[in-house]
Amino acid sequence: MQLNNVIRQSHRWLSIAFTAAVVANFAAMALGEPPAWIVYAPLPPLFLMLLSGLYMFVLPYVAKGRARTLAGN
Repeated sequence: MQLNNVIRQSHRWLSIAFTAAVVANFAAMALGEPPAWIVYAPLPPLFLMLLSGLYMFVLPYVAKGRARTLAGN
């Protein structure tokens, strides 16, 4: 499997983990004061999604630059 496919798939799974952590956070807040680990649980997947999302955002621009270099322009 190529690196791009691995990053895209991990980005999808991270988004599921992030969504579950946010839902758990809201559920815990409805029951009272939540523990700190529930409050901060969405942050690790969010940070990893930031990195993978920025990577996927930059990919088309890098590919365009490589195509220009190969074409000799």
